[in-house]
Amino acid sequence: MKYDFTALGNALVDLEYATDSSFFQKNQIEKGVMTLIEKDQHSSLLNALEPDFPIQKKACGGSAANTVVTAAQYGANTFYCCKVGNDDFGMFYQKDLSASNVSHKLAEQDDQGETGKCIVMVTDDADRTMNTYLGITAQFSKEEVCETSIKNSEYLYIEGHLVYQEKAVEGILHAKKIARENGVKVALTVSDPAVIKYVRPHLESVIGDDGVDLLFCNCEEATDYGNGDLQAGIASFAEKCPHIVVTEGPKGATIYQKDKPSVHIDPFSVKAVDTTGAGDTFAGAYLYAITNGHSVEYAGELANKTASQCVASFGPRLSKAQQDELISEFK
Repeated sequence: MKYDFTALGNALVDLEYATDSSFFQKNQIEKGVMTLIEKDQHSSLLNALEPDFPIQKKACGGSAANTVVTAAQYGANTFYCCKVGNDDFGMFYQKDLSASNVSHKLAEQDDQGETGKCIVMVTDDADRTMNTYLGITAQFSKEEVCETSIKNSEYLYIEGHLVYQEKAVEGILHAKKIARENGVKVALTVSDPAVIKYVRPHLESVIGDDGVDLLFCNCEEATDYGNGDLQAGIASFAEKCPHIVVTEGPKGATIYQKDKPSVHIDPFSVKAVDTTGAGDTFAGAYLYAITNGHSVEYAGELANKTASQCVASFGPRLSKAQQDELISEFK
């Protein structure tokens, strides 16, 4: 295979701020989740933040982008299907992906729309709250799906945040059909509890009757999927997903595989600063490992270590230098 995996996801430039809970109350922002906002709300929020909370970090983001960059920095061959505008943020996004050795076809796009942006607000409890203006990524469709890269991948990886838009769901189902017809495995990340809360039918249509081969979720997402019962949520996912990885924050992670005993991965203790990107980098490290000949135990330990180091600093992912140092401990 040319690629270890091809990913479908939102292209968002992350703008990260350190703030406090009182700011959320004052501005009527729901803490700890991802909320979609319009362009005027985005501008108003930036104006409210900037006098008191200087920007901490700017990076090409979106959940799946963090995943493909993490995997690529470990040495995986990855391809990213996404959509940016023909603007300064779009150029920044392209350069950032290319600098991370992630393949894409963004240079071939000629869209006049505005590149999406995500305002990430981090509080001193290390929780992250995201307000996202999708911009042109809201128009993700079949047109952004690269059939050739999917056919030449071991996995197709799908970002849960994409399922908000019906056109994107059509694109995902188109990509999934290509994968199934060519023996390519399908992985899916739920991405956020809000996906289950607001667009559960869309998520379930993506999972479909044929399911997915690998599913990533956290405890809260699995609990919500089980209508308040964690084990019921895992069991429901397991009906159509033979390989499930549930991240458990400071408790580590648990891997469930059909007809095999579950595997618990112990946590790595760190002082949490920012949980942004923890699940994304976990998935990137895990996918790198399983597509490069490693066991699920190794994959889980590397993923847990990667995510723990991610939450110990600001930003949605680690630098290549940080990852090079980290993986040297696992060889």
